[in-house]
Amino acid sequence: MNITLSVDEQVVERARKVAQAMGKSLNQVIREHLEQLAGMDAARRKAIAEEFVRLVGTGRGNPEPGWKFDREATHDRAAFRRHEPPAVRRRSA
Repeated sequence: MNITLSVDEQVVERARKVAQAMGKSLNQVIREHLEQLAGMDAARRKAIAEEFVRLVGTGRGNPEPGWKFDREATHDRAAFRRHEPPAVRRRSA
């Protein structure tokens, strides 16, 4: 089956370059993605979602129960620097 898509020209050109780097045509990449998307059954989607939730819960950034977003903490540059690799910290000091 042939389909027609409306996609920005620049997006298509960048995607075509990525596909070429993969040794594939853009058509082949899109076809494979659609096949994968269509072939994923409900049980597989549920398993992926459950694994995602599990992994999110094990992250170091997992807030404490009752934690609220703090706008001031978002802009705390000192807090950001604690999480930067040492080489980046030296450059910005």
